[in-house]
Amino acid sequence: MAKKQFKAESKRLLDLMINSIYTHKEIFLRELISNASDAIDKLYYRSLTEGNTGLSRDDFSIRLEPDKEARTLKIIDNGMGMTKEELEKNLGTIAKSGSLDFKTEMEKKEDVDIIGQFGVGFYSAFMVSDKVTVVSKAYGEDVAYEWESTGADGYTIKDCEKEGNGTEITLLLKADTEDENYSQYLETYQIKNLINKYSDYIRYPIQMMVEHQKLKEGTENEYETYSELETLNSMIPLWKKNKSELKDEDYNQFYKEKFYDFTDPAKVIHTNVEGVVSYTALLFIPGQAPYNYYTKEFEKGLQLYSSGVLIMEKCADLLPDYFSFVRGLVDSQDLSLNISREMLQHDRQLKAIAQRLEKKIKSELLSMLNTDREKYVEFFKNFGLQLKFGMYDKFGANKDAVKDLVMFYSSSEKALVTLSEYVSRMKPDQKYIYFASGESTDKIDKLPQTELLKDKGYEILYLTDDVDEFALQMLHTFEEKEFKSVSSDDLEIEESKEEKEAAEKQAEESKDMLECMKEALGDKVAEVRLSQRLKSHPVCLTAKGGLSIEMEKVLNSMPVDQKIQAERVLEINAKHPILETLNKVYGEDKEAVKKYAKLLYDQALLIEGLPVEDPVAFSNAVCELMTK
Repeated sequence: MAKKQFKAESKRLLDLMINSIYTHKEIFLRELISNASDAIDKLYYRSLTEGNTGLSRDDFSIRLEPDKEARTLKIIDNGMGMTKEELEKNLGTIAKSGSLDFKTEMEKKEDVDIIGQFGVGFYSAFMVSDKVTVVSKAYGEDVAYEWESTGADGYTIKDCEKEGNGTEITLLLKADTEDENYSQYLETYQIKNLINKYSDYIRYPIQMMVEHQKLKEGTENEYETYSELETLNSMIPLWKKNKSELKDEDYNQFYKEKFYDFTDPAKVIHTNVEGVVSYTALLFIPGQAPYNYYTKEFEKGLQLYSSGVLIMEKCADLLPDYFSFVRGLVDSQDLSLNISREMLQHDRQLKAIAQRLEKKIKSELLSMLNTDREKYVEFFKNFGLQLKFGMYDKFGANKDAVKDLVMFYSSSEKALVTLSEYVSRMKPDQKYIYFASGESTDKIDKLPQTELLKDKGYEILYLTDDVDEFALQMLHTFEEKEFKSVSSDDLEIEESKEEKEAAEKQAEESKDMLECMKEALGDKVAEVRLSQRLKSHPVCLTAKGGLSIEMEKVLNSMPVDQKIQAERVLEINAKHPILETLNKVYGEDKEAVKKYAKLLYDQALLIEGLPVEDPVAFSNAVCELMTK
């Protein structure tokens, strides 16, 4: 019997596929089972179209038969089968898709859901096989045919005997090597694992004879081996069931088993969308952050299914980074997949799904915020940092998507609040959203710079995460209100005419003394001036320009050689007795004022949580002052 040759382009494609296209060889079983499911679908839908009610879904199954001695694995279905011409057409020309032709033909008649649409998944069998034999008998035909090939060198087709319609594929597995263990695909446990991983939701039973042991009758410790036919797949995905059929316990159990978590999810999002792109999504917001969530090792992404068949374990393109904590899956029959089923051919469809998922996740989080505040606060403690990173990331490109979800600690509420809630409580004459940055809310609460604002009853947001101030600067405004740090050089709080005149007079009287202090500090500060913002504290540090002192600390903590410094301003409390002392000493001993300037500057550094440049000199200066 003459061997027929693949077309030249098919040879190249087959060689490419076997050696490089598929990432994991194990997916060959997924591909062949999906093809078997397609073949059964074809017969089932055809019977419905022709009015043949003698067939039902219960009549169909897919059988697996591993044989360790012969090193063969059989995949058998009782679906449509193929004629000689169809074998030649579908298997003789790689990338000639029978499933795609069938779907095109049936589109106007039925809503046909066919998994395989590109016809090349079959050739993944050659990744693990030395020889592939296909015996097929088309439904309603009397003759069966055998197609056989050892790879790119060609194939043969001949008549053969077969009972009943359907297709039987026999793989003669390759010999094991140091790098590849092909024998694993004959082991019951591995076959079960692969079915569970990739094909658990195929709509027809995938069956295999499985060996078990039982106590031999009439004995107490003798066991005998027996085999029974087992169905390896569950067939009905939980996400395909009606929501009314499911309870919280069903979702929680599914989540914990599927994603290996020990805690119930904080939120379940189960949605079914029909339209230009149809899909079902089952998403979970975890009840706690994974141990590696804020590390480089964490990999975001949703499981991606096509009609119940797992295509990608983690499809990162379905989630924006700021929602990377979401876990779950998406199942769509509209995704067109290329030859590997691991890469998407039309990412436009995927982007459309991703955009809808983003809106849905945000909507559900806002709903949680408005209806279950306690649960949202707990969620935010777990994942709020990621939302704030999202506001800052990519130069603020996504700031509008998350600005309504972020929270900060409030000086007046003593709890986490949203930006919207802060704005709703602003005083009529208040121009800015005020914030203060520091290591903790307790330390921020004691900052001298907060005294004036608290005295006037202004609410202050306390920022304790490194990214907070950067995120707010990227946002710039919220509901047309600008953000302003309490350490800004000018808080722009309205003063009475009398207060303003008194402050100007006081500044003029102390002008020379302040210049002397500035001279003593050199380029450590941009300015030394009197402050009206302080109440009980003698001094504080503020900053000019866009770089605050807290941002300076964050940036300088990074592993870079070049250090930066904000434009620091040393402010002296105009109402504190220290000012009177400084003015008096200046009239008597200008050099002493310079020493005081350095001492007060170091004091201000300590208040800010910054290191004193020369601790020994600072200690000596304190001791010198104490002994006078």
